[in-house]
Amino acid sequence: MLEALRSAGRWLCRRAENLAVAMLAVMFTAFIVQVLFRYVLNWPVGWASELTIVMWLWLVLWGAAFVVREEEEIRFDIVWSSAGRRARRVMAILSAVAILFLYGWSLPAVWDYVTFMKVQSTSYLDIRYDLLFSIYILFAVATLGRYAWLLVRAIRYRAANAAGGDGTP
Repeated sequence: MLEALRSAGRWLCRRAENLAVAMLAVMFTAFIVQVLFRYVLNWPVGWASELTIVMWLWLVLWGAAFVVREEEEIRFDIVWSSAGRRARRVMAILSAVAILFLYGWSLPAVWDYVTFMKVQSTSYLDIRYDLLFSIYILFAVATLGRYAWLLVRAIRYRAANAAGGDGTP
């Protein structure tokens, strides 16, 4: 059963990466179309610029939520590397609690804002802003899940490196 869950998790991770690649391809294609139309044909197209921005927004938040692994996150490595196991554990617990508090506290306001934005749409592609910004809700929920797991690992396993360590006490 556990191996089936791991297999399903790996499959979902690959699909998240595939979707990120597709968004990057759409963004790049829209950018090339925009350059071609503006500088070769002297015919600016707003929809290509808008699509590039939308894909960039979704790519960054999708990637941060579902593609980037914890050990690939940006950290203060100088401080982390110079600290001992106990200090690393304390830093992992404090940072996880802070992020869980801040994201959890902001989530209702984020939800209200995103759902309120259904009254406006983008200029060229006519995408409702609530649909456009819904990726932030996915990002926030995924971040809450990730840091809840990191908090459990730091408390339970007393890992030297709670963000990707080997889990040894």
